[in-house]
Amino acid sequence: MSRKPIVAVILSGCGVRDGSEIHEAVMTLLAIDRHGAEARCFAPDMLQAAVVNHRTGEPMAETRNVLVESARIARGKIQDLAEFDVKDCDALILPGGFGAATNLSSFAADGADCQVQPTVQAAIRAMHAAGKPIGALCIAPVVVARALGRGELTIGDDPGTAGAIEAMGGHHRKAGHREVVIDRAQKLVTSPCYMLAADLTDIADDADLTVAALLSLAGK
Repeated sequence: MSRKPIVAVILSGCGVRDGSEIHEAVMTLLAIDRHGAEARCFAPDMLQAAVVNHRTGEPMAETRNVLVESARIARGKIQDLAEFDVKDCDALILPGGFGAATNLSSFAADGADCQVQPTVQAAIRAMHAAGKPIGALCIAPVVVARALGRGELTIGDDPGTAGAIEAMGGHHRKAGHREVVIDRAQKLVTSPCYMLAADLTDIADDADLTVAALLSLAGK
């Protein structure tokens, strides 16, 4: 009996304002399971760029660790991204949330001149070099654009972010919910999720379609 396809999921903390967007992350994990694959969660072992009170939106005077906070979503079953081995997985996906722009990269502060966190960049580039597909939701496509400097991607229809993707070497395509953008040549799959006004059904559908396309590109 063949093994289940394995999809690596890179998380950036726990909470839309300073980490992974929880709805997007959970719906991604659900989609992976429903499509008969296995999710393996990873996060960089580093301090968050900021900690935000999700009730008030105000910054908090404390520190939190991205890997530790991401373990909340993964129910403790998570690995340090430094341990990532491209040979162990068939596809990779990054849910969105502001942590993608502050922890996985410096996009929130630096825009198109941002840097990608080293273990995140290494994982993305290793997957691309191995010809294995990469997915990204919401704001996370900017991380992929910066790491690879290429690819057709979507973050929905925000002109400023779309322009930054173009400046980083990618090509932005406007898309709505359930309009997943698939770059078959580069094996990239992206969808806008909460970059657009959305309800939970929109997020579930976007995540499901993204994961389905990702597994198709992986030949699974």
